[in-house]
Amino acid sequence: MASRKPIATARRLRKDMTDAECKLWSLLRQRPEGLKFRRQHPIGAYVADFACPDIGLIIELDGGQHNLPAHQLRDQRRTEWLESQGWHVLRFWNTQVFEAPDMLGDQILQIARTLKQR
Repeated sequence: MASRKPIATARRLRKDMTDAECKLWSLLRQRPEGLKFRRQHPIGAYVADFACPDIGLIIELDGGQHNLPAHQLRDQRRTEWLESQGWHVLRFWNTQVFEAPDMLGDQILQIARTLKQR
């Protein structure tokens, strides 16, 4: 079970979603291909931006701060840990949500179909 800190963080993040998260959530909450996504979902010590536990898919949206070396290292460690727990992690830049939402949606569905088959 998740500790209190990630749960409290997730609740706060749900209230303070970025514009990119709001836009992607408007697509994912429609349950594409019957998949139920959760937003700001606690997993261990982390909070995933979006997660579909049924197929083990996490979608992370990254802003410009993720270009900084410290963030890149932290993201790499986080991804490695999540993958060691059986999750598949997709990362997109916030700008992709606005500039190419159809491509992003197609990519998510393609990976989701693959994960459903395993």
